[in-house]
Amino acid sequence: MGLLRRKQAGRAAAAAQLRDAGRHPFAMLDGYVPLLSGETALYRAIREGVPVIDAAIDKLIRLSGGVIVRCKDRRAQEGMERFLRTVPTGRGRRGIQSFLDGYLDSMLVTGRAVGEMVPAADGRGVAALLCADVGRVEIKEGDSPLDFTLWARDSDGKLRELPRQELLLFTPFQPETGSPYGVSLLRSMPFLAEILIKIFDAIGKNWERTGNVRFAVVCKGAEAGLAEERCRQVAREWSAAMQAGRDGAVRDFVCAGDVEIKAIGADNQVLDSEVPVRQILEQLVAKTGIPPFLLGLSWSSTERMSSQQADILTSEIAAIRRSLEPVVERICELWLRLKGYDDRVDIDWIDVNLQDEEVEARAALYRAQAGAIEEERNGDQ
Repeated sequence: MGLLRRKQAGRAAAAAQLRDAGRHPFAMLDGYVPLLSGETALYRAIREGVPVIDAAIDKLIRLSGGVIVRCKDRRAQEGMERFLRTVPTGRGRRGIQSFLDGYLDSMLVTGRAVGEMVPAADGRGVAALLCADVGRVEIKEGDSPLDFTLWARDSDGKLRELPRQELLLFTPFQPETGSPYGVSLLRSMPFLAEILIKIFDAIGKNWERTGNVRFAVVCKGAEAGLAEERCRQVAREWSAAMQAGRDGAVRDFVCAGDVEIKAIGADNQVLDSEVPVRQILEQLVAKTGIPPFLLGLSWSSTERMSSQQADILTSEIAAIRRSLEPVVERICELWLRLKGYDDRVDIDWIDVNLQDEEVEARAALYRAQAGAIEEERNGDQ
């Protein structure tokens, strides 16, 4: 019996691993390798996981809208305006602006956009404008950079040239030398976005552990033979007291002996995330070109700085619109040719106005007053 007791006393305790080994829901950002179409899913995960980036892209798309087309042939102007306002663009949407929204969304996120102009059955007009999945389209260049064709895989998995290349639209976003696919607006974001999501995921787990208070009840000094039974009794009564509190009743927990009750995690210090999160967001927002105040971030300390940022955004929008102009021109030229009109058009855009209306009205008043004073001086002379 003595030998048996010595063996039991020297037995090692079993290790307990209670922490879940799960990762954050956007784990694909960890250890990524950009591989052409493979990076498309990565960029969409970044947009889904970081709301600031999603909001910045949505604002760029909305601010880039407002195309105006003027035909050289005045007889075609009314029909052109109706076509641009009512052309079907798929999934119940109508109007060229809805097509440009989806086209620009693909161009900013994936670095390229692909569309198709569908002629009418009678050959007299354009029946629809559709956006394509860029992940299923590949580019094959010819002997010169001006010669390229779009290819896609068929049901057998073979790569085939798409028919009617003249009806297809393709726009790369800021393409690099030697690569026709373009560069995504989010290309430099995966590393920082992955760190930001880790911080947010850790904050959520810490609040899950410490926000919903858990208690540790420790009984000391119990006799060896009664320790297990006493622990069961304390656990049962403690659980009943907690359940009564959830039901709205007040029930005291009374126990004889040396019993210690602590809140689990109450003495742990949570790391301050304000500084690192702001540093990362500054880098991400700077890449989008959107002023922070438009995204709800109060980083600008002066009104003058906000005004300058709005002017910079206006130039960014103008650059994006220049990428869309060839697409609009091709669509309008095809519609005019199929209708038998002169296919020359002028593309214009609605001015982007990010300034305060009150400030602009005050400036207009000052200009009017200055003009009146100048006229009075000229009259006196």
